[in-house]
Amino acid sequence: MASARHGTVVDERYRLERKIGSGGMADVWLAEDTELDRQVAVKILHDRFAQDKEFVQRFQREAQSAAGLQHPNVVGIYDRGGFRDTYFIAMEYVDGPSLKDLVKGGMGTQDAINYTRQILNAARFAHRKGIVHRDLKPQNVLIDDEGR
Repeated sequence: MASARHGTVVDERYRLERKIGSGGMADVWLAEDTELDRQVAVKILHDRFAQDKEFVQRFQREAQSAAGLQHPNVVGIYDRGGFRDTYFIAMEYVDGPSLKDLVKGGMGTQDAINYTRQILNAARFAHRKGIVHRDLKPQNVLIDDEGR
């Protein structure tokens, strides 16, 4: 999104600090929640999809579905809304490596089993709520400083 850059304030609340990820549909920014004085991740739908009703509905469904999941192994959703000519989701910021990074660096068997169990517990929880994660892959699994 050309209009999002360091210092941009989304929804009069989230001050963008730096881009931390990018995917097919959206960019993810580390941001400061100026109301609650905490770091959050803000996912901003790419401009080219913001005019496509199907993509916008999918993006909004993602936020709505994820917001209903309260589980230790699922990132929390805090907010969603419109921003300029596109849409955003504000969520918990996980300050840690992705599973992809950990696998590249080498991982012991016990760690691999532990992470696999946590991922499966989260997926089972979501499935029981009728939600299927359609993009579950190592780069979308983040590990916090407590190993979750």
